Amino acid sequence: MNRKTIFSISILSLFCFQFLVYAQSLTVHLSNYKSGKVIIYSLSGEKTARIDSVASNEDGKIFYQLDSQKYHTGFYRLSFDKNKWIDFVNDGEDVSISTNANNVLDSLQVVSSESNKLYYSFIKLNKAYKTKTELLQLILARYPKEDNYYKTTQDRLTQIQNEYIEFVNVTSQANPNSFIAKYIRSAQLPVVDISIPFEKQLAYLKAHALDNIDFNNSLLINSDLFSNKTIEYLTYYRNPQLPLELLEKEFMVAVDSILSKAKVNQLVYQHIVEYLIDGFKKFGFDKVLDYIVENYVIKDDLCLDVKTEGLIKRRIDQAKFFKIGSIVPNIIISDLSGKQIELKNITAEKTLIVFYASWCPHCKELLPKLNELYKNQKVKKFEVLAVSLDSKKDDWQNFINTNCPSLINVSDLKGWEGKAATDFFIYATPTMFLIDNEKKIIGKPIIIEEVKVLLKF
Repeated sequence: MNRKTIFSISILSLFCFQFLVYAQSLTVHLSNYKSGKVIIYSLSGEKTARIDSVASNEDGKIFYQLDSQKYHTGFYRLSFDKNKWIDFVNDGEDVSISTNANNVLDSLQVVSSESNKLYYSFIKLNKAYKTKTELLQLILARYPKEDNYYKTTQDRLTQIQNEYIEFVNVTSQANPNSFIAKYIRSAQLPVVDISIPFEKQLAYLKAHALDNIDFNNSLLINSDLFSNKTIEYLTYYRNPQLPLELLEKEFMVAVDSILSKAKVNQLVYQHIVEYLIDGFKKFGFDKVLDYIVENYVIKDDLCLDVKTEGLIKRRIDQAKFFKIGSIVPNIIISDLSGKQIELKNITAEKTLIVFYASWCPHCKELLPKLNELYKNQKVKKFEVLAVSLDSKKDDWQNFINTNCPSLINVSDLKGWEGKAATDFFIYATPTMFLIDNEKKIIGKPIIIEEVKVLLKF
């Protein structure tokens, strides 16, 4: 055997050794599943990122190698049949899972991987614990204390709590430095001492439900931990009986509690801020969204994920660059006749710039009121530059004729992508800026009453 052959064998052996060291095998058996392609995603909160696809064989078996140099420790998802999936922990152990494709969670069995066995045991335990304790707490809140059954219920609740604590603090902590052990410690449900009266338990949860979460562990971003615990904590502040304004204030208090703890780790802090922004945007809590942007994103100069672009990015940039005292950019735009109007050429003492659209219900309320306010000036002291985000001229013209014929009406008919809309980072309609004759912002009113105060009507 010559030196060249020996060298080649050595290199091949080294390669095979490295493969054996760094490759974690994933085996999934999906009974009642015909052969087809499945997608593998990594998880971070509620976000998924596709990493690969693999085909199953005719028996519904899937084999995949997870290279630990390529795939980080954390949660992954194997997705099939469009809306079905299996989540699993990747932490260096070989994983083998079997389940029925028609009843994934209830029939799921972890054949190998202690971490995944613990994970699925924890999921089932959490569900059972939550159901049982809520029912028992309800009985204790309404049942006469002097009755023997009250004491029996207390004892049963204590037993269930102790069993839960035993799993979280002992069973799951055989390897306390493992990813799954750290996940379960932080993901555990709050256990409320039975000595705390029912009417005081909500206050206790608000004060202590975040105590067990390790906000300093950025590795846990690669799971659903922070998103789950955040939404769980927000539910303690959700009161359907409150009007929207008061409910938003409650959520602001919750946000402060969560983010004050999350600040111990910049990556975790940013991760949770992004999750909160996505959530409050989805459910239309605009004031909470603005509160987060003003008090956290801008104040701490957070650089959010590029996926947070679009209207949220505009919202953040508008708050950053259009503060009171800022000089607004010039607007050069056409009116209905095609004549170009320039903001810098409007010489009124004050000018109200309002961005609106004909399809916006709030705009249909606001613009006629602005039109009346403008017409009722005894001495002309302000102008209103009404910038439409419409893309169809007929819609724009019909709106003007009905609602605001007296204003300076302009549009480039390019919708959200028009130059004025992008220069002013418009993310919602209506949006108003009151400027002085030097084009400095002196107010950012939201409703007609605020406009009247600023204009001293």
